[in-house]
Amino acid sequence: MTRTPPWWLGLALTTMLILTVTGCATAPEPIATDSEQGTEPDFDFSDARDPFEDFNRKLWDWNRETLDPMILLPLANTYEKVPSGFRQSIYSFTDNLNEPVNFINNVLQLKMRDAGISITRFAMNSSLGFLGFFDVATSVGITEQKESFGETLATYGVPQGPYIMLPGIGPTVAIDRGGDLADSVLWPNLIYGWHITVAKYVLRGLSQRIELKQLEPMLENSIDEYSFVREAYFSYWLDKVFDGNVPADSMWDDPWDSDWDDEWKDEWDDQDGFNPSAAVEYNSQSWQQIKREFTAPH
Repeated sequence: MTRTPPWWLGLALTTMLILTVTGCATAPEPIATDSEQGTEPDFDFSDARDPFEDFNRKLWDWNRETLDPMILLPLANTYEKVPSGFRQSIYSFTDNLNEPVNFINNVLQLKMRDAGISITRFAMNSSLGFLGFFDVATSVGITEQKESFGETLATYGVPQGPYIMLPGIGPTVAIDRGGDLADSVLWPNLIYGWHITVAKYVLRGLSQRIELKQLEPMLENSIDEYSFVREAYFSYWLDKVFDGNVPADSMWDDPWDSDWDDEWKDEWDDQDGFNPSAAVEYNSQSWQQIKREFTAPH
């Protein structure tokens, strides 16, 4: 499910709901409260993976409050008026342009079967699918095996680097976005130039933004939008690296099994039956729902 629009990769990640109730995949460090005064427990959303949080939050606010409402959303709304069949053909065309990159990265990861699928898809869709405007391969059961250079690096143990919020692009870690840059050099720019590459990302980004409008309430209902985005991104990244089969020790923990302060835990026990364990199960189901949304045809 590794689509790579520019900034709206960031919003795509925000809709990949990990913790709609707790707002953070790892247990937050509680701050003691005075229950007699009726004060609410506070959350510390800091994360060791995000050493530049202050700077990143400012960029998130700018992306969210300025760039999107003033530029991206109006463009997406305009693009949405284009017939959906045409938009799907454009997206299929851009997907087909990625198949040589998928092939190279599958080979580098020694996934020879998947590499064969990638080159088969490229041949079929480039010929029978009229340069990829029609996804003939998927229609006969040959599905895309997406791999990026960032995933290849992660497979060989390269550290992911710090979490970074980029202006106009969104959340990432160094090897993820750096891998995208390498991928764009491996194939597209060498063949048809930077202008086609830019157009590809813009059109894919607008298509993603259209899809995300119906999922945006998930973000708005989170306790802290920024930490919501960050945790969703890391789950998205793990899902990419492990091809959807993330090891149990890499997933978020059940918060009731963590070392939360007993007084803070008791405070939440009294909150109308609040059950963090049930919240984790709900979040897991929501994550699968969002994955289906973004892997389904447009």
